[in-house]
Amino acid sequence: MIAIDSSSLIAYLGGDQGRDVEAIEFALMERQACLPPVVLTEIGSDPKLSQRIMASLGQIPLLELTAGYWERAAVLRASILARRMKAPLADVLIAQSCIDHDVYLVTRDADFGRFVQFGGLKLAI
Repeated sequence: MIAIDSSSLIAYLGGDQGRDVEAIEFALMERQACLPPVVLTEIGSDPKLSQRIMASLGQIPLLELTAGYWERAAVLRASILARRMKAPLADVLIAQSCIDHDVYLVTRDADFGRFVQFGGLKLAI
């Protein structure tokens, strides 16, 4: 499975090009795509998002939250903040979902690199 971050999903939906968009296309074709729940919330919060696209996104499996998720996310965020780096809550929750399920994340957001270095997140590209 390959998890999709909001930044890459927005690019994909907007018709942009890039390695991340290609990875999303492949994952969708092979039925290997999944979404961290926070990504569905972020994308679905756009008041301009069509019902058709939202319905399509609803067909992509969500990563389930596992026991202890919130505590692990708190520890992950604390470890990043202790290094005096920014750790936006949504990014922490996305990273923790991927770490818990041992799935790669497709993202355009370079800030996820700190979760690779200090949290064990794996990036697809």
